[in-house]
Amino acid sequence: MAAISTEINQPTCVYVNRRGQVIRVGVGTPGQTQIPPMELPRYGAERLSGIRCLSTQLKSNPPGDAMLTAMALQRLDALVVLTLSGGGFERRGGGATGYVKETYLAHLVPHPEVSWTVSPAIGLEELANQDFLDLVENLETEFRREYVARQVDLNHDRVLLVGVLTDKVSPRRFQDGLSEVARLVETAGGEVLETLTQRRPRLHPQTVVGTGKVQEIALAAQSIGANLVVFDRDLSPAQVRNLEMQIGIRVVDRTEVILDIFAQRAQSGAGKLQVELAQLEYMLPRLTGRGQAMSRLGGGIGTRGPGETKLETERRAIQRRIARLQQEVNQLQAHRARLRQRRQHQEVPSIAVVGYTNAGKSTLLNVLTNAEVYTADQLFATLDPTTRRLLIVDPVTQQSQSILLTDTVGFIHELPPPLVDAFRATLEEVTEADALLHLVDLSHPAWQSQIRSVMGILSEMPIAPGPILLAFNKIDQVDSDTLLLAQEEFPQAVFISASDRFGLETLRQRLSHLVHYAVVS
Repeated sequence: MAAISTEINQPTCVYVNRRGQVIRVGVGTPGQTQIPPMELPRYGAERLSGIRCLSTQLKSNPPGDAMLTAMALQRLDALVVLTLSGGGFERRGGGATGYVKETYLAHLVPHPEVSWTVSPAIGLEELANQDFLDLVENLETEFRREYVARQVDLNHDRVLLVGVLTDKVSPRRFQDGLSEVARLVETAGGEVLETLTQRRPRLHPQTVVGTGKVQEIALAAQSIGANLVVFDRDLSPAQVRNLEMQIGIRVVDRTEVILDIFAQRAQSGAGKLQVELAQLEYMLPRLTGRGQAMSRLGGGIGTRGPGETKLETERRAIQRRIARLQQEVNQLQAHRARLRQRRQHQEVPSIAVVGYTNAGKSTLLNVLTNAEVYTADQLFATLDPTTRRLLIVDPVTQQSQSILLTDTVGFIHELPPPLVDAFRATLEEVTEADALLHLVDLSHPAWQSQIRSVMGILSEMPIAPGPILLAFNKIDQVDSDTLLLAQEEFPQAVFISASDRFGLETLRQRLSHLVHYAVVS
């Protein structure tokens, strides 16, 4: 290796497995010739990859951070660096012998504060006497012990959260969005161990973040023992594939986290039906691959294969299932339309309760109608719409009147398109209602942004909804300045605390006026 590097005046790398077999040779540094984590024979936080790298370098220096980072990313058994003397190259008996000035031995260490250790300069003879297999076995024992200690009593995903701030988004909105994704991860049953952020003028088309940041993410995931990386935005199938290849663990985006929550929360047959449809529509464009197991069908050179392939079989099966689920959703829409017509025939006014997720819609429905809907301080705690009767006093006749109050699925900023499509039967409750009650969580730091998000989603509905009454909830959890700001900005709104049953009589009166106005108009 020293002879070849001296002759071509370039560093070289040779990768050797534990059997002593050379599996890869490259011209360049360990960073330039590294093996992607997903292509390594074994990869995980509790063990090493089973491969060591011998590298030459032209300058007489200890291995730099770039070399050591490449070692950590590949979880190499060891990295041996041979620094060349810069001369003294001679030929003897037809063979080439290059002279090595000094060598260094580096390897990972199972310590949370220090990622690796590097030996002082040693000679070739001392290096040759190293028992690498004994060293690796001891290291893996320590890594396994550290890994098991981290996994005790942890039945959830250990998440590294990644956020990217672009020029199109304000820092305040970015931080609010990042906090929301962290809440989504916790609601889905994961634990956010660490958050990494990067500011870029625009997203990298292949990996979202820059190359250096990808390496930082991979190292951070290793050091904290994360088994999942979550991005604060939607990723394309190619971006997910590129990131997983370089990081070595599973990568998901914001939409996939929301879909996972919906899959956990759906209780009724209709809810499960719509969640499955959303998941399949999200999964279909992400079925990619080539090779023996997932080859491509088609005509022309390189596309012909031995009949139906696994990829195409899965794609056809998913398309058939989506078509069947869409038919069932259409039947569900028709069924709910008949129910609404029956209610309209009985001349019972209806109000749909809308709002950002976790605004307290289900809690309000419970205290007003004794509905006993499941409530929790979680995002998307309930998905299935619930309709209950509420008695109010008609403002004109002063007689008791029944109205129907419907709790709808919570909205969220940039609601994923598959969810909008799949939940169209549920969202029709919004467009078909006589009026809307827009509930806002005033205790949330981004309550103004949440109002804009909900109004934006409502404006995109195919049918314009009826009149809207704005109600601010959880006023018992806010300071006087926030309350005063909301009262000045929205003087026509109602201010309540559903959990403390404060302001509910005023709300009933305003609902009766709202229904009267909606029915008369």
